[in-house]
Order: sequence, then C-alpha cells, then structure tokens
Amino acid sequence: MSAIDIVVPDIGDFSDVEVIEVLVKEGDEVAAEQSLITVESDKASMEIPCSTAGRIVSLTVKLGDKVSKGSVLGKLEAGGAAPAASAGAPAAPAAAPAQTAAPAPQAAPAQDAAPAAASSAAAQAAPQAAGAPRPPAAPAELVDGAIRPLPHASPSVRLLARELGVDLNSVRGSGPKDRILADDVKAFVKNLLTSGAAGGAAAAPAGGTGAALGLLPWPKVDFEKFGPVEKKPLSRIKKISGANLHRNWVMIPHVTNHEDADITDLEAFRVKLNSENAKAGIKLTMLAFLVKASVAALKKFPEFNASLDGETLVYKNYYHIGFAADTPNGLVVPVIKDADKKGVLEIAVEMGELAKKARDGKLGPADMQGGTFSISSLGGIGGTYFTPIINAPEVAILGVCRSAKRPVWDEARGEFVPRLILPLSLSWDHRVIDGAAAARFAAYLAQVLADFRRVML
Repeated sequence: MSAIDIVVPDIGDFSDVEVIEVLVKEGDEVAAEQSLITVESDKASMEIPCSTAGRIVSLTVKLGDKVSKGSVLGKLEAGGAAPAASAGAPAAPAAAPAQTAAPAPQAAPAQDAAPAAASSAAAQAAPQAAGAPRPPAAPAELVDGAIRPLPHASPSVRLLARELGVDLNSVRGSGPKDRILADDVKAFVKNLLTSGAAGGAAAAPAGGTGAALGLLPWPKVDFEKFGPVEKKPLSRIKKISGANLHRNWVMIPHVTNHEDADITDLEAFRVKLNSENAKAGIKLTMLAFLVKASVAALKKFPEFNASLDGETLVYKNYYHIGFAADTPNGLVVPVIKDADKKGVLEIAVEMGELAKKARDGKLGPADMQGGTFSISSLGGIGGTYFTPIINAPEVAILGVCRSAKRPVWDEARGEFVPRLILPLSLSWDHRVIDGAAAARFAAYLAQVLADFRRVML
C-alpha cells in the first residue's frame, strides 16, 4: 500500500504554532485519532491526532518546528493498524461496563488498545459530520482491566507529573474546565513537602502508589515489641525546618565541592583581636571572618548571590548572610543584613546578639528572612567534610568543620611544616552553577582566608 501524507488538520485560529512534543516515531503503528504531536501557542496547547490508522513510514517534524493547517508531518502507510469505530457505529448498552463500551478491535496492537477504545467511545458519544475534523481523543490508561480517562492536562504537564512522581488524579486543576496546569502540579508537590510525612500520606492516592510523590510509604514498625521506647513529639522548629529541608533536597540538584583553607595566620590575627577587645566584651569567632570572606567571594562570583525564579536568574545587589544557630529545639538560620557594609567586629557583635535571641526563643521572622547565602558551621564539634542542604531560594551554602593542624610541604624550606587547616564544603545548585565556577569560588574563598588582606581588593 502506498504511503500518504500526514497533514495537520484544521486547528482553528492558529498558525505557526510550535511543536513541543513528538509522541510517535518512525515504524510505530498508530490508531485513528491517536495523538501524534503536541503544539503550543501563547494561549493554549493541543494534541494533533492522526486521521487514519496505519504505520508511520517517516517523520519530517521535530521539536521546535512551526506548523499550521496543512503542514506535512510525515508519511503514513494506511491500514497498518485497526481503524477506530465509525461515527455511525451503534451505541453500547447503557448498562455495559466502561471497559466493554468500546472494545478495541482484535487486530490492534496491545499498546494501542486503550487509545483505540477511548477513540471509539468518543466517536459514539459525539458523531462528527462527514468530512469535519475530529478532535483528539481523550487520553486514557488501563487500570486493573478497566479504561480510566486521564485527567485533563497537556502532555507536557503529564510529563512533569511523571518526573515528580505525582498522580494527576490527586491534583485539582485551576485551568479552564478544570484543566491541570504546571503550577497546579508544583503547588501539589509543595503542599506535600511542607505538610510533612503525615500530610503526604493523607494526600497520596488511595490506590497505593506511595505516600508522597509516588514513593513507597514510610514503614510502620511497632518498636515496642523489640524493647522499651520513649516517645517525644518533634519540636515546632524541627517540623518546619524538616519540611523545608526535605523540599530543598528533593527539588534542588545538589553538588558539593570540598576545599581546604590554611587559616594559620588568620587564627593568630583572631586571637590577637580577641586580646585587644577583651575589655569591651567582644569575642571574635572564625565564623565572623567567614561571613566577611564569603561576601568578598560573592562579589567576585555574583551567580552565587542569585536566586532562580522560574527560568529567570535574579542577581541580588545586597549581601545578607545567614548562619546556622544551634538551639535546644533545633537549628535556626538568623541573617546578618548588609554584611558587606559591616566590619568583622560589628558582625561578631550582631552574630552574638542573634544567637542569644535564637537560644532564648525570641528570634522573629524578620531576623531569618532575606538571606542571599548561608554558612553552616560545626565549629569545634568535630568532623571534616559534609554536604549542607541549600536554603532555598538561595543557590549555595557553605559548610565548615573543625580546623586541625596538618603537615604541609613548604617548598622554600624544603620540609613539612604544621599549618592550621579549615575544611570547607560548598554545596551549590547545579541548575545555576557549574563545576568550574564552584571550584573557582571555593579556591578564591580559601585564598581570602589564607590572606585576609584580599577582602580589601
């Protein structure tokens, strides 16, 4: 049988619309009314169906192409797949089950059974006038032997839902005719993550695809049968921070660079300043120097002081540095505002005041908002390296562990000398920052800490 052209039917008042998804490939068997491509204008997206059943011989359309009514999409060898039920086919009995209302012909491939049945049902429900263009069939899936119509959403939205593990049947659409939009899917995910594990389990579909985002449900274990236990509710801080950390870890592609900073000279300078300011009651920690050094690095590499807003990168011309403060109820992140305009001593005083407010439970929302970059310091607790979780909407965070004396080779002296080394761990958002930029940022930060005079450059 000779191949025929696959053309775009009448799509209404649209022309030169962009192809955003190609749903078939050469060699595929397609049923009548099966969707071939998805196009999108500035107003809407729609699927373009195949008018005739057959086998795709060739495709001349690709992602990004512009098509209009009459545009040739490729070649089709008609008759390779079973045709959809004709418009004049008798209606199925009202009492018949949904899966048998419009059975797929035996000649159709198994993978096309659901689309063919959906097309037949649509044809029976709304017969088309001869020669009139038919609308695309409602997408459907086979669940437990029954055909279930898919939620009203574009293929791109369904793709987004699959990538995030979201069952669209659990999402309420805000578009026209309850159409599910991408923002609806994102809002659903955000709600699951901010509501915690219990909320996620409650919002999960009853079918049992998982607790949240299509994952396996959290295991239920009766710990008391193994031994004595003690139960304590999570603190409010841990509930809030836990949900935020979960969201950030799931939605941000984290990468962590490790770097060593020689702070031998800086530590000596810190000790000297503490001695000079002892009467004033000012105590300088290494964290205050890290704040100032981070500002210098952020100025040199401004993408680390940015935020991702959709597909737009927002560069901030202010430097508000957050630091993790340990409290009896959990970690909080107060923010040093305008750190670029303050000296190390001023930063140390403000940091002490904010840390005390945090321990006393008097930290207000304004004290924790507006951060552009964060530092998580384990200080003298211990450890070497770790992966700090980025504090959205920031794109990077610096982790710091306990400094230690290490032998370092001195080329000029020809021997190993003891140096005080501070381990640094820089986590960054790979959507915004690449590995080379991260390596340069970490290396420059280490240089500033090794010779603090660089902050004046």
